[in-house]
Amino acid sequence: MKMNRGRFLKTSISFVWLVVLFGCLFVVLISVLRLPEVSNSRKAIGLYHNTKTRESLDSSSIGKFGEKMIEMLPEDLAFTVFVPSERAFERDLRLRKNESLVEKMNDDTYAVISRVLGFSAVPRTIITDDVSSGEEILYDSISGFVLYISKDVDGMLVVNRVRSEKVDIKRNKIVVHVMDGVIMDAEFEESVQPDDEDEKK
Repeated sequence: MKMNRGRFLKTSISFVWLVVLFGCLFVVLISVLRLPEVSNSRKAIGLYHNTKTRESLDSSSIGKFGEKMIEMLPEDLAFTVFVPSERAFERDLRLRKNESLVEKMNDDTYAVISRVLGFSAVPRTIITDDVSSGEEILYDSISGFVLYISKDVDGMLVVNRVRSEKVDIKRNKIVVHVMDGVIMDAEFEESVQPDDEDEKK
């Protein structure tokens, strides 16, 4: 009788320990599955540390043509876009900030903006902290155009010799850098240059 009681007691204690063990393992497993990705969250936290080179989500930072470029990308995928500033759109592409033109883009304007997007969008997140000073990194844009990205002494990005004005603007999963120029290949640059007659006017 005493042996049965002792065996029952040992079996009960073993059973309780097994239940506790499996319960703990279950809690740990659920906790691990619910944790956010540490690497991405660290980068996201770093986006707004340096207020000197960071900008708010204000649409005036990006400009109307820049907004149209960003609208062409899927919001739920990670992209980095090197958007020309409003001044660069006007100076280099002869696109003037006109409300009616921006709201109702004609085919030519749409073609120019989508072509510029192809040269200046990279299907991954690139923030200024990803580029070390004195280092040059290379990425292919979505059109296959090679982007040479470095950082100048002020901590601003330089892409194919075009310097950024504002960096690390976050739009959902899209990171936007506003550039003081247009990133494009030589053939496209030649096609958007004004004719001599246009310059005389």
